[in-house]
Amino acid sequence: MITISEKAKKKVEALSHEASLDPSYFIRVSVVGGGCSGLSYKMDFDNEEKKDDQLFEDKGLKLVCDLKSFLYLCGTQLDFSDGLNGKGFHFVNPNATRTCGCGESFAV
Repeated sequence: MITISEKAKKKVEALSHEASLDPSYFIRVSVVGGGCSGLSYKMDFDNEEKKDDQLFEDKGLKLVCDLKSFLYLCGTQLDFSDGLNGKGFHFVNPNATRTCGCGESFAV
């Protein structure tokens, strides 16, 4: 399962409202090759489910990822920080054995 923190949920809802997205849109999270540690997180709004997508709902939000990405993201929580040490979304991934300083890439 992939979950979302309350803070991240509020930020996603604000961004969705600012972009005037209709309710059919959801959050798509995925893992792509690249970054300092070898793998990077990707997140975007989407409204088209694909055949092998894994679907999760948490706190009233729909989160979707492809099957390959789910192997890396199982148990991950999407969070949001607005503190002095960096502002933005970040992934709390129990599967990551190493992360880079920027927090945007990881290794397993």
